[in-house]
Amino acid sequence: MPFVALVTVLALGQFFWFGAQVARARTRYGVAAPATSGHEQFERHYRVQMNTLEQLVLFLPMLWIFAVYISPLWAAALGMMFILGRAIYAISYVRDPRSRALGFALTAIPTLIMLIGCVVWAVRAIVLDAAW
Repeated sequence: MPFVALVTVLALGQFFWFGAQVARARTRYGVAAPATSGHEQFERHYRVQMNTLEQLVLFLPMLWIFAVYISPLWAAALGMMFILGRAIYAISYVRDPRSRALGFALTAIPTLIMLIGCVVWAVRAIVLDAAW
């Protein structure tokens, strides 16, 4: 499980970095708190951070459930794909929001794989447990 813990810390560190980029953009483009709009470049950084937060809500529980019940090694590998996807998403979205598809796919696919894997595992476990 140390690899899964490391992936968790990296994902949260990446989220922290995105928050720092929002603060930096807020200062650079003169968007005073609590405003969340004003300059397009600021808004792009803000959307990267908020979209990442939205993704983490699903990703982190799936990562740990998948690791505990299916495979910590596969969970860590899928988690690294998620982190890479978030990095590509952030760079692409800040540059041109229309170019975010690859980063989004590399974020969504590992989460979806883990979600499906956890559902299959749980249903299988319930059915096998009921058979006894």
